[in-house]
Amino acid sequence: MSSVEPLLPGKLKGRLLLGLAFGAAVYLGLCLWADGPKVLEALANFPASWVAVAMALSFSNYLVRFVRWERYRAILGIEMSHRLSLRIYLAGLALTVTPGKMGEAFRSILIRAEDGTPISRSAPMVVAERFTDLLGFLLLLALGGLASHPEQLWIFLGTLALCVVLAGLLASQRVSRGVLGIVARLPLLRRFGPHLENALRSSRELLTPRELPLATVLATIGWGLEACAFFLVCEALVPGAASLSFAVYTFALSSIVGAVLVIFPGGLGVTEASMSGLLTGRFKAAGLAPSLAATQALTATLVIRLATLWFAVAVGLGALGLHSLARRKAAR
Repeated sequence: MSSVEPLLPGKLKGRLLLGLAFGAAVYLGLCLWADGPKVLEALANFPASWVAVAMALSFSNYLVRFVRWERYRAILGIEMSHRLSLRIYLAGLALTVTPGKMGEAFRSILIRAEDGTPISRSAPMVVAERFTDLLGFLLLLALGGLASHPEQLWIFLGTLALCVVLAGLLASQRVSRGVLGIVARLPLLRRFGPHLENALRSSRELLTPRELPLATVLATIGWGLEACAFFLVCEALVPGAASLSFAVYTFALSSIVGAVLVIFPGGLGVTEASMSGLLTGRFKAAGLAPSLAATQALTATLVIRLATLWFAVAVGLGALGLHSLARRKAAR
């Protein structure tokens, strides 16, 4: 890739546009399901200052998780300035609305364009991020009051078991050798063997028991900031109805559901539905009429998704633009 070529390949542009279209369809459907005019009225009256605060907390989340990214980069020996690394990290957010957020592996393309690091070497950084994000959400779920909601314990235990199995498979050199052996015997996949071996090696380096605690703590702190933003949004709409612990619990549970169902870009649809559903029940318990509770819950959901998911996409596109401009200047 030359330094003056567009940095976002056409295939990834298509995925981004598909995510945007899917998001628009999801939100239209949610508004039709609820009382659309009342939701739009509530959104129009929502204080812009609180949206700005929620976005600031979201950006703080990116910076906290950037520390984890830098740690992973150091482990893999990928050398570049912190400023360049931050631009690449933020640019990856442009593709947040892709299944499992794996479009963020676009960062590997940007890294390769800078220093030639093979994609198979750096892409496991995104896998390790998603894995420790999931662990962070599980910790937030426990901290938010899982004991008070035993009916959701199966989600916690099932997701935790999935994480343990995945970690065991990635950490096992025996499993890696077995997978590589199978790939080597398949004519259509044989040529990908060296790339897969490189990726598995990077994954083992990033997900060692020594590295998991710090990465998980950083994920918990980062996503916890967005959970606090969700609490502030709920407070602005229905003061006193949702406690901080309930907001953390709801945010974490909805994020886990969206993360596990990776076929949905950015968790679109499933995250909003679970978040709005849990919040509607809470607002009803606080004394709101069912229709008003549903309206306020959907409004809170749309606001927090605007200040988190869609804000991330906007930040990513801005960072990608800055990165492209810097490369063009360097090429002159």
